[in-house]
Amino acid sequence: MLQPYTDVENKKQEHAKPLLQVRNLKKYFPITSSLGRHVGDVKSVDGVDFDLYEQQTVGLVGESGCGKSTTGRAILRLTDPTEGEAIYNGRDIFKLKEKEFHKIRKDFQMVFQDPHSSLNPKKRIGEAIIEPMKIHQIGTKRDQMDRAMELLLKVGIRKDQFYRYPHEFSGGQRQRIGLARALAVNPKIVVCDEPVSALDVSIQSQVINLLKEIQENFQLTYLFISHDLSVVRHMADQICVMYLGKIVERAPTDELFGHPNHPYTRALLSAIPLPNPKIKNERIVIKGDVPSPIHPPSGCVFHTRCPFVMERCKQQVPSMKELTAGHYAACHLND
Repeated sequence: MLQPYTDVENKKQEHAKPLLQVRNLKKYFPITSSLGRHVGDVKSVDGVDFDLYEQQTVGLVGESGCGKSTTGRAILRLTDPTEGEAIYNGRDIFKLKEKEFHKIRKDFQMVFQDPHSSLNPKKRIGEAIIEPMKIHQIGTKRDQMDRAMELLLKVGIRKDQFYRYPHEFSGGQRQRIGLARALAVNPKIVVCDEPVSALDVSIQSQVINLLKEIQENFQLTYLFISHDLSVVRHMADQICVMYLGKIVERAPTDELFGHPNHPYTRALLSAIPLPNPKIKNERIVIKGDVPSPIHPPSGCVFHTRCPFVMERCKQQVPSMKELTAGHYAACHLND
């Protein structure tokens, strides 16, 4: 059953209304033999907990393959979770039937990583933005066209480009169009799956600032997925650090950057390049490769690469403990 966070964290979030509570989220991809027998699982997401609060941003960070994108897709039910709960307006959306979920589907939207493949090359961008409104039967044809044009203007696309095809736009413009499409049905929660990683650095800042402006204007809640901690620091109110399908640390953004606790978090932060060459940053190098999610390590999943590993780490799974108000980490060193 759903387990609430501690009273300390609840008091800290009194000013915000929790929109979505995710508990023990798991997504295993089955492995079958040539004879069709189930021989194992790829444990992409393995017991993830977090909350999304109204008009706030939760950043989800970690190495490639740690399960960030799968977590976002599972929340939107683009892939069916293996186990867990996602409570929205008092209901577990994972247990809703397709027809029931369709009624609230418009509250959950996504901005995809690749602006090239996320848009249908055969559809004009105006049609792409109108399509979600048609599916959810929002407004008349005139209303839908007016809203589509209004949204294009808000994301920086001119009205006269309404009838153009995706290939006629740059990568940054396509990502803006993808954002406009996500906004078409007035969502409450938007999952941003590495929305700027495929863009030039000069364009990244423009899209990031646009996302923040849109969030304020439309009162959106973001789950912002990225491997770039510098971007997440600018966007997120709270950060969850993932490693091999598990969240190993979560904290308010300033707290995480000021007082990182988990060895993996410290290593990630030490890899951020500093703009001032006179400031020396102690580089923590993680040796070895990420273990296979098919056969994850026993005990702490990070123990095979941790410079502070103890015998206990190889046997016991560390529990998530509160270090300061709202700052949690799963590491035996905290004992």
